[in-house]
Amino acid sequence: MGKKRRSMEEIITKLREAEIALVKGQTVAQVCRQIGVMEQTYYRWRKEHGGIRLDQARRLRALEKESQRLKRLVADQALDISILKERVEGNF
Repeated sequence: MGKKRRSMEEIITKLREAEIALVKGQTVAQVCRQIGVMEQTYYRWRKEHGGIRLDQARRLRALEKESQRLKRLVADQALDISILKERVEGNF
């Protein structure tokens, strides 16, 4: 069976469902079958996304997108500066 890529929101929603089911007394194996993932995946998700809320996940994604944009901007500026330095030195 192929891998399914789930968004951070979907993962957090499934983790919340799992927490509710575990509090009700279900085992981890039962919960994993209920949310449709393997136990290994559940534990990995819990380790990576366990303490994050849905609004925090959205904010994190927005910040990561902004960070990527700024990194591209800095790289472009560094390239422009490098080209201008070479031009001034006469090494063109």
